[in-house]
Amino acid sequence: MTSSESAGAVRPRPKGREKMDSQQQDSADLDSSPAVRRWPRWLLAAIGLAMILGGALLASAIQTSGRARVSDIRFRGADGTEMSALLYVPAGASPASPAPGILAVHGYINSREMQDGFAIEFARRGYVVLAMDQTGHGYSGGKAFSNGFGGPDGLAYLRSLPFVDENQIGLEGHSMGGWTVLAAAAAMPDAYRAIVLEGSSTGAPYAKEGTPTWPRNLGLVYSRYDEFSQLMWGAGRAMDVGQSAKLKQLFGTTETVQAGKLYGSIPAGTARYLMQPSTTHPGDHISTAAIGDATDWFARTLAGGHPRPAGDQIWFWKEIGTGIGLLGFVPLVLGLFDLLLASRFFASLRGNAVAAGPGRDARWWRGAIVAAGVPMLTFFPVFIAIFLLVPATIVLPQTVTTQVAVWALVGAGLTWLFGRRGLAAEEPRVDWLKTILLALAVTLAAYLVLALVQGLLLTDLRFWVVAVKPPSARQWLIALIYVVPITIAFLMTGRVLGSLTVMRDGVLARYASAMLTLCGGFVVLLGLVYGIFFATGTLVTGFDPLTTVIAIQFVPVLAAVGAIMTFAWSRTGSHRPGAVLAGMLVTLYVVAGTATQG
Repeated sequence: MTSSESAGAVRPRPKGREKMDSQQQDSADLDSSPAVRRWPRWLLAAIGLAMILGGALLASAIQTSGRARVSDIRFRGADGTEMSALLYVPAGASPASPAPGILAVHGYINSREMQDGFAIEFARRGYVVLAMDQTGHGYSGGKAFSNGFGGPDGLAYLRSLPFVDENQIGLEGHSMGGWTVLAAAAAMPDAYRAIVLEGSSTGAPYAKEGTPTWPRNLGLVYSRYDEFSQLMWGAGRAMDVGQSAKLKQLFGTTETVQAGKLYGSIPAGTARYLMQPSTTHPGDHISTAAIGDATDWFARTLAGGHPRPAGDQIWFWKEIGTGIGLLGFVPLVLGLFDLLLASRFFASLRGNAVAAGPGRDARWWRGAIVAAGVPMLTFFPVFIAIFLLVPATIVLPQTVTTQVAVWALVGAGLTWLFGRRGLAAEEPRVDWLKTILLALAVTLAAYLVLALVQGLLLTDLRFWVVAVKPPSARQWLIALIYVVPITIAFLMTGRVLGSLTVMRDGVLARYASAMLTLCGGFVVLLGLVYGIFFATGTLVTGFDPLTTVIAIQFVPVLAAVGAIMTFAWSRTGSHRPGAVLAGMLVTLYVVAGTATQG
């Protein structure tokens, strides 16, 4: 809370109020109690910065545990495509004493950092780890799905390192990352000794069909609640994957495949082993069981490592560190907004916030339900329609970002038409140029902090499936395509939120109301979907498991947007500055975190 934050009700704006200068703003702040006013404006930004730096330092200490070296590298693929990776080199690995190596690859619409838990634990056990961005993902060039997802190039580069024992190579991939390492195994069948597929499969839709002898020494970690079991193994429930005809063929048996039973022979390269931790497809990344299963399989199939018990894991402290930094990003943005708004240049944007009504009546509840429900109800139909009808092109190069932009416009437009409780309170006339410049300045300053943290400590801000990371040069250009429609959507959303403001709300109620209005529909949807899923093993949205998983991140993202827009409204009396800022931030968040197909 800063000097201008309200601790109680929002005061009505006096009629005929003129633009205020910086001295008048102090007397017009939403709360004038000494307990609040004594807090300096820079405090929020300082708290956010401290959380980001403190979290990054913790994360960096964990990923370099045991004197491991972590490097941000680029290398060229066979066709000249620039590939990106994080290289983990354990202490003691050298040309004179080469260490076994593991190629670790993330899944679709993720990036190299998503494999941090696996990479950290592999490196702690003496393996050199190349955690690679697939083509069209993260900082790797090319298009998604091209060049075997980048897998053959990644394996070739790992084998070329002088401190890697090329006779002791393992491959590990999650989801589409599994298809990436399978592409490498198909292209170079004698260049590795063992493979771990996490939540992935051989065969259709994107990999070579598996047999009892290919790929070599396969450890399959397939969680009991994986959302993609029908797509990958033809099993309606992941917990029944052992009954899959496709899996039986791979394991060379006509009986139900038993988890924890070794099939085939490790020395002969035909070993098969199924592991089923009790988690979900995205949950593999934050599961000590899933990560421990992977480390154990490589301990059994690769020589030269330093085995540790499966339960000896520290990666979650790195997740805590980057999670603290992720939380700190919000106060950093709010603090930067407050600091810049206090400057003379942006003084004309400051103003008193006026609530739309005195309380929550039947019209308010109707508007709130519409505002929370419409985006949730349109989510699957819009995402499916865009996937089927709008191919990626140079004009719309990212399928998921196109889905988000169209869904945001449709959901916000319908909500604006049907969800407003009458007209919101009168807002001051907006200076659009300064509004855009303010949002742009806050965004650039916040992302400069991210770039410095990544450059110095090689960490981004993330927790599980939510990650804020600096975009590449190509992604900055792609963001220019999508920022206008996404911002227009948030301008409509901001108008709706303004119509739902309540005069007698205190600080917590005001923020909670906005945050729940934006993310509440997804909370209900996911609660129902996953409640049934965990109770029965059946995913009721199994017709589109990818969109189901994507929906998870919209709970924290939309909650953060609600907080940012409410904060900006409370300082300016207008929904527009917060909406423009949210449009820029969400655009960069999505563009930097998804795949480029066009």
